[in-house]
Amino acid sequence: MELFKNTNFDFLGKKWPFIIASLILTGAGLVSLVARGGPRYGIDFRGGALVYVKFAEKPMPDRVRAALASKIPGGGAPEVVEVQGTNELIIGTEIQDEKTLAVTRQAIVDTLAKEFGQSAGQRLDINNAGAGAVADRLRDTLQRSGASISEQQLQDLSKAITKFRDTPPQSGLIRNFEQLSGVPGVTAPVLAALNQEFYAAPYAIRNVELVGAKIGADLRRQAIYVVLSALGGMLIYIAFRFEWIYGVAAVLAVFHDTIITIGLFSLFDMEISLTVVAALLTLVGYSMNDTIVVFDRIRENLKLLRREKLEKLINISVNQTLSRTLLTSGLTFLTALSLFLFGGPVLKGFSFALVVGIIVGTYSSIFIASPILVLWQDFVEKRKGTASAVAAGAVRRRS
Repeated sequence: MELFKNTNFDFLGKKWPFIIASLILTGAGLVSLVARGGPRYGIDFRGGALVYVKFAEKPMPDRVRAALASKIPGGGAPEVVEVQGTNELIIGTEIQDEKTLAVTRQAIVDTLAKEFGQSAGQRLDINNAGAGAVADRLRDTLQRSGASISEQQLQDLSKAITKFRDTPPQSGLIRNFEQLSGVPGVTAPVLAALNQEFYAAPYAIRNVELVGAKIGADLRRQAIYVVLSALGGMLIYIAFRFEWIYGVAAVLAVFHDTIITIGLFSLFDMEISLTVVAALLTLVGYSMNDTIVVFDRIRENLKLLRREKLEKLINISVNQTLSRTLLTSGLTFLTALSLFLFGGPVLKGFSFALVVGIIVGTYSSIFIASPILVLWQDFVEKRKGTASAVAAGAVRRRS
């Protein structure tokens, strides 16, 4: 399938508007990065706590954010993100050192209990209690009621209750104790004890992820090494497959794509997380592949169109690959755009990097990498001309 046939667009003749746009975007991004003291790293790289909370009803992120504002150690403002299409929130907060990890987690747990828990006196929250705590609370109550139950039966009962709570469709939330009537071992005395000693909070802490500051710094350093290693490996590969100047042009184009993408993250005050690094590596490979396709056609045409000037030959090559470029880039762009629009906040950084990277990577293959080849050839020819002129002058002086 071809979108365009026998096109003859003068791409290199229109290169300067794109080069100027790239310089403006790159400059604005670098200024923003310097002004902000570097990229805005996510908790994956800074170190901190991520708490995943499921609510019985649609959550109110502003209420959670306000409740936690003064409770986090060190006064750090929490990040509260709503998971689109669910009743879940992701609460993230930065930590200053390893010692504050447990304190931060407990502060979030206690604040949620105070803000959303019922006024239940000394009763235990069934939705946020472990199997051991459930067994300990039931033990004395069942013994006082005269229920005949062994310690092993009690442990099995508490595990069955928490397992039922954590599996779909409950997925962590028991709304009333009648739901437990079908659980093995839950008899009338057990139900009575549950109603007496427990209550069901309208939320459940589904998972807690803790990342130490030292681990975050290591991840940040490794992410930089991974990106630079990918660029270095591609430079070596292209230098062997084509010529070294082709490798330099391709790597500069990909480096240009990466810098602009990171700069836009800074300009829009978006976090760079591990998923964003994955997106950056994806667009590095995607942009490089697009550039290699164009370069491969240029190499073929150098053998077929030896008398053509390089600039015209590059224009011919780009026109010949135009249909393929628009098909692959266009379809990939639509997929990434769908993720950005409908993927929710969890995928926003990842999809934004892909959307920007596909746009910038597509035009950099044409308007950044290709002009570098022309500029290099002009430089080489100018040096040859200068050297020939010097040699001719020397000959005339000797004669």
